[in-house]
Amino acid sequence: MVWSGTWVAERLGVRIDGDERLHGLLGLALRRNPKRAHLLVSNVLGKHVPQSPAVVYGAGHGLGERVRALLGDAEAGRALVVGYAETATGLGHAVADGVALAPYLHSTRRPVAGVPRAGGFEESHSHATSHLLLPEDPALLSRPGPLILVDDEFSTGNTVLNTLAELHRHRRRERYVIVALVDMRSPADRERLDAFAAEIGARIDLVALASGTTVLPDGVLEAGRALVARHGTAP
Repeated sequence: MVWSGTWVAERLGVRIDGDERLHGLLGLALRRNPKRAHLLVSNVLGKHVPQSPAVVYGAGHGLGERVRALLGDAEAGRALVVGYAETATGLGHAVADGVALAPYLHSTRRPVAGVPRAGGFEESHSHATSHLLLPEDPALLSRPGPLILVDDEFSTGNTVLNTLAELHRHRRRERYVIVALVDMRSPADRERLDAFAAEIGARIDLVALASGTTVLPDGVLEAGRALVARHGTAP
């Protein structure tokens, strides 16, 4: 079978290296974005690539079961699961179902009249950077147990750091669990998260189906813009 990232990889020289399962979980696409030329496209998320609902749900549910085993039932019952809009809203539901003992909240980029903002964070590389947390009950974010953050993939970890910093100011916790389909952070990015955990005095675990790194050649952003100009259509 032809890998779903072949077209972009051959033209931009982008490469993903890592676990054997990685190429089955991820492909590559062009991105019309001033900060990134490529897009990691999940094959099991069910948003961009057709996939069996059983595979999509099973991936998230299985991650949630792993989180529950990691925390134990007592801590899982005190936890809160938070998914990132828009990509990981459904994935977050599946993870929460796998955890089974914790409530679920996902972020949104759209203010809702009459619903006060209980928290938020910034996603620096996104097309729409600001995330809002608008639970019906603002006290939900003050639950004392672990916070479980769910995203489809981690590329640099910047969004996770921004989220943790903001939510830790809102409610200090001793434990966080980061959940993703794939972890594509560099060794330097991993060290930054470890340093942050030490700085705030909290334990931060990461649970993913596979891990690896994205290798980008020099000039990839310019090459990506040129490809988009040749093959893309106006938004």
